[in-house]
Amino acid sequence: MRANYLLKRLYVEADLALGQACEATADQFNYLANVLRMTDGTELLLFNGRDGEWRTTIAFPTRKRIHLLPVEQTRPQPAALDLHFLFAPLKVGRMDYLVQKAVEMGAGVLQPVMTQHVQGKIGPIERLQANAVEAAEQCGILSIPTVTAPRKLKDLLDTWQPARRIIFCDEDSATQNPLDALRAVREPALALLVGPEGGFSEDERQRLRSLDFVTAIPLGPRILRADTAAVAALAVIQASIGDWH
Repeated sequence: MRANYLLKRLYVEADLALGQACEATADQFNYLANVLRMTDGTELLLFNGRDGEWRTTIAFPTRKRIHLLPVEQTRPQPAALDLHFLFAPLKVGRMDYLVQKAVEMGAGVLQPVMTQHVQGKIGPIERLQANAVEAAEQCGILSIPTVTAPRKLKDLLDTWQPARRIIFCDEDSATQNPLDALRAVREPALALLVGPEGGFSEDERQRLRSLDFVTAIPLGPRILRADTAAVAALAVIQASIGDWH
C-alpha cells in the first residue's frame, strides 16, 4: 500500500493502537499548533517504526497540550529494511544530506566508518538519528533506520559476518560500468561502503579487494563527490539487485 502524501506525517515514540491516545511533545506541539496551525479534529498520520501507520485526529485538552488519537491503521508495519550503509563522515551539512538520502533510498542501518583519509567528524549520534527520522516522515517510510556508533574500517572488517556482502565504490576500478560486478552478487544481505572525499588509502583498497565477501564497483567515468557517489551507488544497487529489482 502506497503512502498518503496528502496528510502530514509525524513520528512518535509512543505505542500506537486504535483509540489509544498519546500526547504531543513540546516540540511537536509547537510544530502542529504554531507552525502548521492545526485545530481540533485535524487529521494527520502517525508512525513509530513498530506499529504501522495510523490516521489520527488531534485534540486540544488545554491551550498548551495536544492529544493524538489513532482512529484507523492505514498501513501495517513492513519488515525492517535490511540494506546496511557504511559511510565515512563528511562535513556537517553534507552529512545531513547523506543520511537523509540514504534513508530515502532504503538503508536500514547507518554505520559511520572512520577511514585513513576521513575529513569530517561524527557529531552526536542523536543528530544523525533525527535526520533519519525526518527523512522517514517526509518520504512515507515506516521503518526507522538504526544509526550505530562509528567504527574504524579495520575493526569493522575484522569482525564482519561474511554472509553479508560489502559492495564498495572503488574510484580506481579498471572499468566504468558497475552492473557486471553486481550481477555476480548472490547474497541477499548487502552493505554499501562509501569512502571519504579523499578516497580510500591504497592499504585500505588492497585490504578490501583481498576479502572474499567484498565486491568493488566503479561509478562511471566522472569523479563524484562522496555524497553524490552514495546516492548513485544506492540507486544502482537497488535497481539491479535490491528492492527495485
